[in-house]
Amino acid sequence: MKIQLAFLLFFVGLVLLFSCQQYEKKELRVHQLFSNHMVLQQQTEISVWGESEPNQQVTISVSWGQQITTESDSQGRWEIEMQTPGAGGPHSINISTEDSTIVIDDVLIGEVWLASGQSNMEMPLKGWPPRDTILNSERAIAEADFPVFRMFTVERNPSDEPVDTVAGQWVVASPETVGNFSATAFFFARRIYKELNVPVGIIHSSWGGTIAEAWTSEDKLRTLGDFNKKLDELKDSKIRKRANAWFKQWLKMKLPTTDEEWQNIDFSDLDAVQSDFDDSHWKNIELPGRFDEIGSGVFDGAVWFRKTFTIQNTDVDYLLRTGPINDMDATFVNGHKIGGLAGENYWKTSREMVIPRTILREGVNTIAIRAVDRRGKGAFSGPMTISNSKGDTISIEGTWKCNLIAEIFMEELFAYNLNADLSERPDLVEFHSNVPTVLYNGMVAPITNYKIKGAIWYQGESNVGRDEQYRKLFPALIEDWRNKWGYDFPFYFVQIAPYNYTPDERLSHKLRDVQRRTLKIKNTGMVVTLDIGNPANIHPANKQEVGDRLAGLALVNDYGKNRIASGPLYSGFEKSGNKLMVEFDYVGGGLIALEKELLGFEIAGTDKNFFAALARIVGERVEVSSPFVPSPEFVRYAWKNTSKASLFNKEGLPASTFTSEND
Repeated sequence: MKIQLAFLLFFVGLVLLFSCQQYEKKELRVHQLFSNHMVLQQQTEISVWGESEPNQQVTISVSWGQQITTESDSQGRWEIEMQTPGAGGPHSINISTEDSTIVIDDVLIGEVWLASGQSNMEMPLKGWPPRDTILNSERAIAEADFPVFRMFTVERNPSDEPVDTVAGQWVVASPETVGNFSATAFFFARRIYKELNVPVGIIHSSWGGTIAEAWTSEDKLRTLGDFNKKLDELKDSKIRKRANAWFKQWLKMKLPTTDEEWQNIDFSDLDAVQSDFDDSHWKNIELPGRFDEIGSGVFDGAVWFRKTFTIQNTDVDYLLRTGPINDMDATFVNGHKIGGLAGENYWKTSREMVIPRTILREGVNTIAIRAVDRRGKGAFSGPMTISNSKGDTISIEGTWKCNLIAEIFMEELFAYNLNADLSERPDLVEFHSNVPTVLYNGMVAPITNYKIKGAIWYQGESNVGRDEQYRKLFPALIEDWRNKWGYDFPFYFVQIAPYNYTPDERLSHKLRDVQRRTLKIKNTGMVVTLDIGNPANIHPANKQEVGDRLAGLALVNDYGKNRIASGPLYSGFEKSGNKLMVEFDYVGGGLIALEKELLGFEIAGTDKNFFAALARIVGERVEVSSPFVPSPEFVRYAWKNTSKASLFNKEGLPASTFTSEND
């Protein structure tokens, strides 16, 4: 009997021990957006949500005079809805259970907007010098004493499935902080604040070089049909398991976030720069060309390239020249570093480095380049030469040896070694920022329960060349976000600026026209940037005007200001003999030409062979004609990658690119 009792007690003890190990007490938590210095949308019903112990009472009390109690569900999730007052603050919010309390201080009530897109939205107020700068940024930063303007920047987080949480914090605008704010969103918020005199909160969630489908949910993309294969691959758990197993065996390193960190990155791989290093087992690759392709896909990461060259004259210095290396490089000759550009913004910069005569040998020399592809296309551009002042030029184009030394996966960096056997690397579906749905999952889905006034969007450059697809995709994204938030909030977007896209078939004006046609969706507005672009730089410097124009749309459409906030938008034409009379909305005080004559108009007959048109303003219309088109049927304007603005309204806002071909 004693033995049986002892056994029973032992068994009960094991059960209790196992139960304790399995049960982990949940702390009281609130979503990260609900934190000190936050801004809540005024005069509306908001949700506050988080986690606690299952089936536990949670009480929220706010300093503007409400107290609400709810109970968490069986998983510990809770959510409370409450009404916000008019603009003001600061307020405090207390969230409590019987044994825990969270206090959120310095809460303002005002206007909350979401800012999203790719690099032109991400670009900070301090710019990305030396190449990508913001006009008058130093003055804007110095004068940025706006304690009732705050920004929450969502940290990068691609995810193959929707997640609930985000990383980031609300930051109060000051000269010490705003340099890291999105410049476009900063100027938008600054004008809203100055004209309305209310607190402004911006939730900033963007990522440079990204495509619209990455910001769209799976269920919406499935309705389009274009992305189903990629979505199916993303769902393949076997691929994800193989990826995790592969990268688990390699050294994980912190992914650099600054140019200085990229410049000092160390993979313990510098044996590769020595002339006597044995690269016979490395693969061959032809340069110039792409280097980021592996298996059936592409990768982001670092690759070594080696090649020998022969010289006879070592009495002079030589000059190494290449076209841009996308994105970064560190370059060595005979084991000596001669240069390279490391950072986020040198992907379009040609390389030019001196090779000192003191490190050269008569006969065979070795050049080694470690190139890093941070995102997008990894490639060397030509010409690639070594030359001297005596007129000797050596081509280093052709066959090189190459070896992958590090790989970026899910925003983590994994370092291989120089002798790693990569033959077992699985053919992976990539989980980078340009996989459909991954940015929606990780950077939009977690905030869709947070009440916003509206959204501003600056994206499209990475979808240039796929304008027909964008015609469906962009409206789908807008509808998707509105459905997820549960209401048709204002959605204002920036039309991409003129830029010298290459190759020539990447016609940005076609995508600009698709953006214009998206205005058919209710409660949308578009900022035209034909007059403030830079054909040599995809990141135009005048973000103040972009932000001001976005704010103008909101001030007119959402805050009751009586003014013209859009440039002329094509609405149709009327035939008049051998002329077309082109009509516009948003004429405002009248149409004007920036120069003495209107440029950029073209017309065509039924054959759609377009000719430059003579154009002149007649009242509130533009008359166009050409001696080469006796019976015009079509008209278009600013129909080039690098078009310049010519037509404005008297309010100083430019007309949009358009074509009547698809009307």
